[in-house]
Amino acid sequence: MSKQITVIGTGPGGYVAAIRAAQLGADVTVIERGDVGGTCLNRGCIPSKVMKATADILEKFGRAREYGIALEETPRADMKAIMARKQSVIGHQAKGIHQLLRKHKIRYLEGQATIEKPNLVIVKSEEGNDLDVPYDGLILAPGSRPLDIPSFPFDGKSILSSDDALSLEKIPESMVIVGGGVIGCEFSFIFSSLGANVTLIEAMSRILPLPTVDEACSRVLEREMKKRRINFIVSRSVNTVEYEGKSLRVTLGPSPFLKTPEEKEKPPLILETDKVLVCVGRRPNTEGIGLEKIGLELDNKGWIIADTGMRTNVSDVYAIGDVLGPEKGMLAHTASAEGHIAAENALGKHETLDYEVVPSTIFTTPEVACVGLTTSQALTKGHEARSDSVLFRNIGKAQVMGDIAGQAKIVSDTQSGKILGVHMIGAHATDLIAEATLALQRGCTVAQLADTIHAHPTLSEVMQEAAFKALDRPLHG
Repeated sequence: MSKQITVIGTGPGGYVAAIRAAQLGADVTVIERGDVGGTCLNRGCIPSKVMKATADILEKFGRAREYGIALEETPRADMKAIMARKQSVIGHQAKGIHQLLRKHKIRYLEGQATIEKPNLVIVKSEEGNDLDVPYDGLILAPGSRPLDIPSFPFDGKSILSSDDALSLEKIPESMVIVGGGVIGCEFSFIFSSLGANVTLIEAMSRILPLPTVDEACSRVLEREMKKRRINFIVSRSVNTVEYEGKSLRVTLGPSPFLKTPEEKEKPPLILETDKVLVCVGRRPNTEGIGLEKIGLELDNKGWIIADTGMRTNVSDVYAIGDVLGPEKGMLAHTASAEGHIAAENALGKHETLDYEVVPSTIFTTPEVACVGLTTSQALTKGHEARSDSVLFRNIGKAQVMGDIAGQAKIVSDTQSGKILGVHMIGAHATDLIAEATLALQRGCTVAQLADTIHAHPTLSEVMQEAAFKALDRPLHG
């Protein structure tokens, strides 16, 4: 008799886990209380990239004369058309997921899943009917949702979550974005390109203040924001948001992360805006699942604790995706990789995920992508590390495209030449990082990368140029 695997959630982790378990011969049931595809497809990766695609085209139109194109009128964003295209793309992708589930003979159930007791999940449908779903292995992929600020909670109209921002009916004249992390920075460029006057607020001393993001990438991105007249304010936090007629009054105070008394005595700063978009983090969707009935362990913020094999503290129960929290990256492609491993381990294997070779991708303009260690992280870990950078402007394809901003940096070990990390900011960096990820995963050296012939003219040549530079024999960099 086939082993019964139940998956709660159909995001990029859940549906991949279900498919992999089915490929391995399991009898699989997947349960979804919302829309198939989870946050990524419906309220995250895909809809935001639909909006970014439009924003990128508008950017190109704004530079049309550089490319020898004369335009009679100034192009503008049509939000109704953008939203219609967004729904079309989501619908197409959702249909594809359903087809995949049917192809692999996976039972798909709609409704709220609750763990009744060990080895039994109950699914309550919208009609109120209960269905018992026994399991031999359970994979939890319930995802996460936007975190609001209690002093100015989301209202869906003026104070927006990232979900709300992806369903706006028109572009606001002005927008304050709270949080200069990945989501906040992506939306800053999108809404600026679509025509909004954007101000980005970050409590830390730089935008993208993530340990995985090289500080040089933050500096380049800040410079590009200035070029696009995106206002950004660092080392400040939002104290209050008050309604003032049809607009909002935003009061900024000193950041709690400031260290000196002088910094902490900064006078308040007042901003007026049409919309406030809050991008300060996410919270786990763990309520109402019945985790307490099986004694599943959570950390002090409510995220599920799992090892690198996706195992929780409860036998035959695995967890993947956003519900594992920020320390595991909360990335769609990470969730898919975790889904593969959870499915295999639920069926008797002993696989683990190496989180140090998971790439990070940020869809700003230009894009940011990184994998592996920064220079400071490499030194902290005891490596004799060096870093070598090449500007995108030195690459012929970047000049042809007119996208010359950015750089690629390789962090390597001076003794072995082994590549320890790659950090990029530039056109199509999110595509180019795949080569770097493979290089880290396979333990490649800068010499091996330099000896790999890269087609010309392509943006990928920036990687080879950086490798040549790391060997102290640069060609164009």
